[in-house]
Amino acid sequence: ASSPDEEWPEAEKAEKLARGAALKWASGVFYRPEKLEGLGQYRSRETQRNSSIQSRLKSTIQSYLEGVSAGLEQLRSAAQEVQSVCQDLGAARWALLDSADRFQGLQQMRALMAEHVQLASVVQVLPQLFSVHEVFSHTLQLLSGQQLLEAHAELMMMEHLRDDILSQLHLRGLSSAQATVLSYFGGLQELNESLAKQLWDIVGSSLRLVREDPVLFVTAVRIIEREEKIDDTLLLEATFLPPGRPKGWRQKFYHILQETITGAHFHAAHMDTEGPGLARHLAALQKDIVAELRVVKDLMVQCVPAHYNILSVCTVTYHQALISHLQDILREDLDKQALFLLLEWALRVYHSPEMMGHPDLLPEVDVSALGPLMSPELVDQTERKYVVKVKASVLEWMQRTLEVEFKEWFREEEPETDHQGFFQSALPVIVMQMLNENIQVASLITDSLQQKVYNMALEELEAFLGRLREALVQCGKEHQKDRTIPKYYVSYLLAMLNNSLALSSSVSFLHPDSAHREVPMSLRAALDRMQKKACQLLLEELLLDLQPLCLQLPSRKWLSGSQLVSSMCEVIDKYAKDFSRVRKPVFMLLLTESELLVTSQYLRALMQKKMVCKSEEERGQLCDRLLQDATQLRELFCGLGLDQSQQSLEAVFALRELICLKDPALLSLEVLGFITKYPDVSDEHISTLLDLRGDVSKEVRHMVLEMMAQHPQVLPERYRPIFSTILVPAPELPFCLRKGKCA
Repeated sequence: ASSPDEEWPEAEKAEKLARGAALKWASGVFYRPEKLEGLGQYRSRETQRNSSIQSRLKSTIQSYLEGVSAGLEQLRSAAQEVQSVCQDLGAARWALLDSADRFQGLQQMRALMAEHVQLASVVQVLPQLFSVHEVFSHTLQLLSGQQLLEAHAELMMMEHLRDDILSQLHLRGLSSAQATVLSYFGGLQELNESLAKQLWDIVGSSLRLVREDPVLFVTAVRIIEREEKIDDTLLLEATFLPPGRPKGWRQKFYHILQETITGAHFHAAHMDTEGPGLARHLAALQKDIVAELRVVKDLMVQCVPAHYNILSVCTVTYHQALISHLQDILREDLDKQALFLLLEWALRVYHSPEMMGHPDLLPEVDVSALGPLMSPELVDQTERKYVVKVKASVLEWMQRTLEVEFKEWFREEEPETDHQGFFQSALPVIVMQMLNENIQVASLITDSLQQKVYNMALEELEAFLGRLREALVQCGKEHQKDRTIPKYYVSYLLAMLNNSLALSSSVSFLHPDSAHREVPMSLRAALDRMQKKACQLLLEELLLDLQPLCLQLPSRKWLSGSQLVSSMCEVIDKYAKDFSRVRKPVFMLLLTESELLVTSQYLRALMQKKMVCKSEEERGQLCDRLLQDATQLRELFCGLGLDQSQQSLEAVFALRELICLKDPALLSLEVLGFITKYPDVSDEHISTLLDLRGDVSKEVRHMVLEMMAQHPQVLPERYRPIFSTILVPAPELPFCLRKGKCA
């Protein structure tokens, strides 16, 4: 046998721990000699505590033992009861086995009972079955008299009877007999169709009926709701679905209502898509849609269940139908007025208080969540079509304006003047007003359309300026043939220059945004080309009057003191007075170009090799004449308002210095200074001037030309060419024999 310590190792371990703890406690308490005096007290206190603990342990163990004893007694009683039940079950089992044969007779009774129930059911419905056709006839009469609720009640009764019979056949697997039942109840199909036709006719007239006879419409809705409930019940059961189910009449109600709305307004066989006709059509749509939605909101909503959302359905129907309708219209070849009307109607009118934002419709009607009538792509496409149409109209209008303007140039009277006396015509006002009106009209639609029309306007204005320039050229050709036609040729050219200034100052105001009023470079270039052409024609006219006088230069008669330059001054002064009828920027341009023209013509005349100075005295006369002429011309232009620093006549004074130089050997230095100041002068020009002196040897000429070759000149950036426009006559070739080489 094992020792108690081996059987209870935990008890031994616990005792050791307890002894160790007690020893530790005692050593801590009695570590001083004086503490030993209280040892007796500690011993008695610990003895009491141990007695208390032992008594509690005994009490606990005693109650535990009593519970175990009661439990054992209950288990003994339960075992006896289970044994008794097992004996009773065994006896019942043997009793059932003895009476099993007697139950076989009850099966036949069950079959007879089922058959009896079926026959009883058939007997109950026989009167209804025999009266089916009579009910059919009565229901048709009720439908004819528009007694729809009564007719529908009888129809539901017949359908319920048929469906019950079909359901019983289906459950018993007698599907072959269903055809006979369906044939017997065949009249139900006709009744259904007749009732449905009347219902859909009522729904199709719903907008009128809710105003005149809402009872009929409400009746139709009640019948539809009855059928919906039957559909829902049958679908929920999902055991047997009779033929013709689900009817889906509520969905059909929506479909008929939508077809009625679209058919009444959007399915016209032919519609006038011209501007006035389309305007009337859109106005009628606006009026009818608002009126009908008010009827739906105020009356129809009260006639149908709330879950129909009838106002929302009608609003969406109108919206979708309008989207499709506008797309159909836009497929036609519309004029600009029709395109504008569509854009304005879809983007402005539709959402305005005059239509879908009408106070009578808000807040229940809200189309903001339905999307736009025209997609951004369709709007952009339509805007481009509109711009094309407007462009064609602007082009035609501008062409007519140009034709009228061209005819006015040939009138027998001067052009009109403004309050300052400057020549002008109505051309800038007409053109700018037409372009501005189109831009302003486009601003009523969208900013993008306004920008497109603005860009088109600038393009057309640029093209118009090109055609106007061509018209000036054509007029100039007519004038070359006969200088008396047009009679006031110069005046109308000056008017065109003022018109050009007016257009240039007005074009920036076409842009609706004041922060972006920069004129495109291409348009500035077109204005500049037109202005330059008019200036060119005026200078050509001046040149035609100056040429006969310039042809007399140089000559011995001129050297001796003729009034040639005085006559030139008279011509220039006459033209300057005409030029004063144009505004200052162009007047100064014409004055500057006229002075350059006079200078170049004067120099060209000197270089035509018409005269060579034969003596020093003639060179002196030539120098004096050059000084007098240049001074007279300079004073004339200064008097006209052209500052001396802006004149090119200084070239005549510089050329005079070359002629007046007494020592030909110094010509190289003088010529170097001359070509430095006038870098566009060529060898031929210098050679011709040396010929004019008449005293330059070949050696000096060679030295001068070699010096020029050693000092090539580059034209400064803002240098105004003078000599490059002057052609020097080619030197005469020596006489050559035929087939021989020239010397």
